[in-house]
Amino acid sequence: MTRHGKNCTAGAVYTYHEKKKDTAASGYGTQNIRLSRDAVKDFDCCCLSLQPCHDPVVTPDGYLYEREAILEYILHQKKEIARQMKAYEKQRGARREEQKELQRAAAKDQVRGFLEKEAAIVSRPLNPFTPKTSPGNGLGDTVTCPMSGKPLRMSDLTPVRFTLLDSSVDRVGLITRSERYVCAVTRDSLSNATPCAVLRPSGAVVTLECVEKLIRKDMVDPVNGEKLTDRDIIVLQRGGTGFAGSGVKLQAEKSRPVMQA
Repeated sequence: MTRHGKNCTAGAVYTYHEKKKDTAASGYGTQNIRLSRDAVKDFDCCCLSLQPCHDPVVTPDGYLYEREAILEYILHQKKEIARQMKAYEKQRGARREEQKELQRAAAKDQVRGFLEKEAAIVSRPLNPFTPKTSPGNGLGDTVTCPMSGKPLRMSDLTPVRFTLLDSSVDRVGLITRSERYVCAVTRDSLSNATPCAVLRPSGAVVTLECVEKLIRKDMVDPVNGEKLTDRDIIVLQRGGTGFAGSGVKLQAEKSRPVMQA
């Protein structure tokens, strides 16, 4: 156990700092740590490559990806699903052949009747209102978003068009800048501390303050003049700033064995 301070040896208080230090040294108890600014990505970086996007697209849930990276991910997942389905069909065919062999063996004696009676036994009552599921429904035959885990299709991706803070700076120069883009309407600078949204018709990125104060009044895209719905306003997921006031959960947790009295 951690030693107390020179003038606190008689105190019975087990301080939070001592408890945290002893927990880390003992190997027991769940550890929690808050991520710093260096551990989170910028709002304009791809969720897969973690690099600033050159051709960004956004999902309906607001996760930003580089087009090439997310399309490569979707194609890889489809190939993996096709491979799993092929292996499943092969296994299913082997089971059918095995069942046929059992049926042929059972036809020679009275085992067939026993098997039919056993197959008719139901371990739980059937719900007539529940549709029967096919054996293949248990497989993951849908491509999912690597961040949200929800089904994702190529048609769900919306192109994003950031408004440059300085159009004269090339892409290499933008990477070294902390502030690279501004709101397409108000020209306010964008960062992890600024909640943003993507307007689906034009792909423009605006601040949520602009959405609430200006755009929601008439629900018209200020960039191309098209009508908007609530579905057309996609709140952009941001990495956080490292401060508690950012409103983003930046807590890492590691579960370990716990000693109980």
